Amino acid sequence: MKGAIFYFSLTGNTKLSMEYLSKKVEGVDFELYDIRTKEIPSLDSFDVVGFAAFTDHLGPPKLMRDFLTDFEVKESTYAFVLNTYSGFSGPTLSKFADVVKARGFEVLSGFSLRMPQNYPPMRKMRITSDTAPTSKEFNKYDEYITTLNNQFMEIKQNEMVKIKKIKGGSMMGMKISLSENQPKKDMGLQTVNEERCIGCVKCEKVCPYDAIEMSSIPLFNHEKCKGCWGCYNHCPTKAIQTKSFDGDYQYNRPSESLKAKFLA
Repeated sequence: MKGAIFYFSLTGNTKLSMEYLSKKVEGVDFELYDIRTKEIPSLDSFDVVGFAAFTDHLGPPKLMRDFLTDFEVKESTYAFVLNTYSGFSGPTLSKFADVVKARGFEVLSGFSLRMPQNYPPMRKMRITSDTAPTSKEFNKYDEYITTLNNQFMEIKQNEMVKIKKIKGGSMMGMKISLSENQPKKDMGLQTVNEERCIGCVKCEKVCPYDAIEMSSIPLFNHEKCKGCWGCYNHCPTKAIQTKSFDGDYQYNRPSESLKAKFLA
């Protein structure tokens, strides 16, 4: 069987988790695709599809939702969904699954994996979860991969596939949702410290919403910007600033200790 995993990962945490899953799954040869690129293949040659993204204010990121809206769907294709999170995943997974189902996929199952915090406002408050995933959480992830293995085997043998219901997250029995504009509101408008900026163009390349155009310094289109902190986290000289942040509390890649967990 052949499979494709389409992922959105700004700091590498989600990508790392998908690389691990693709190697641990049995009987499916997975290819990974970053949805920020334009080289997205047709689904015609794939038997199963995965979608993975980080939690963005208690839901899947806008880029992933837009990608799924424009995605050409092969009828009756099996899919699974995974979201990474650090503080509170909330209803992200069920929202994610609903978007995928709305495109015509048969969603097999889903999983939420806790990873280190890459959101500067939370890191400033020392809510970092830098030790995530714990051994217990990692074991649950392995158990989920076993579930996927069983489902893929059922597909391969043309058996009745056991679909795992994906429940919506809540807190104290209340459903939670946030405005799509909340991330940008939390971030505020970016500015540039021109003395620090070296014109490396990294911010323009990493922006998933094409909201940055490089001149002598980065120029921000605040109408397009969704407040993902990608430009801020990846600026090597900490030249990008926002209302309460001067280049501090960055998170731009998985730590060596985190990578070691997935390589063990």
